[in-house]
Amino acid sequence: MCVLTVSPNPHAATDPSKTSEPVNSEGPKRCVSSFSGKEVPCRDGSSWWSNARDCYVSLADPQPAKSDPEWEGHKTGAVYECYSPALVGSRMYTFWSAAAPPGPAAPPDPRALALRAIATMRLRAIGIGIVPEAQAGSVGIVGMPAWMWVADPGQHTWGPITRTASSAGYSVTATAKVQRVVWAMGDGTTVTCTKRGTPYADSFGKRASPDCGHTYTGQGAYTVRATSYWRVTWAGIGQSGTIPLDFTRTAVITVGEAQVLIR
Repeated sequence: MCVLTVSPNPHAATDPSKTSEPVNSEGPKRCVSSFSGKEVPCRDGSSWWSNARDCYVSLADPQPAKSDPEWEGHKTGAVYECYSPALVGSRMYTFWSAAAPPGPAAPPDPRALALRAIATMRLRAIGIGIVPEAQAGSVGIVGMPAWMWVADPGQHTWGPITRTASSAGYSVTATAKVQRVVWAMGDGTTVTCTKRGTPYADSFGKRASPDCGHTYTGQGAYTVRATSYWRVTWAGIGQSGTIPLDFTRTAVITVGEAQVLIR
């Protein structure tokens, strides 16, 4: 929450872009015209709606001379103009005020709210499922298909997951989902999988993975890096957008040559 108080400085009052943008947490959240009884936009250019005065308020530009009766004998503060949507383009009256009259609470940055929503999702890298397994004693064979898959698919590792963040009566909703996983196999090649992959089972034998696999042509220890790329879409407060994210996890596998026994 932010409260901006405009100092009654006659010099500062000459710049409407700085003094006619009050952010007052006590200001109305709904802007209503008594002429029509309907809601009106809370902003109109550099002007802001005042429910109390039933008009749009803006800093008079230029400011009248201090000798002008509009100053009501004051030497500090500023002179403001008031106009109504029923009389667009016509100034209803001017008035003096020591500080900028309160306006509606300014809406928060929707993208910032989207990031807050994302923070509650607890997104993380996938668990690596791979054969040959990334553990001691597990050795793959050169020329044999390797299988890769997402070991723990769920909201936080694969999506979709939706969360909403709110502030000052405004809300933004964000939805995140993995678009692809890029597997850097450690031998200079990468494999892009748009599906979660199929977990390997012994019954599959020497078959290649139907949706996410690789074949090593040389023996060695390989560091496999699985990077999941997320796409987060968000919408709220009259705006929308996307935010890309990515998370990486690594595993080390071993691939060796097949040994042939000759008797």
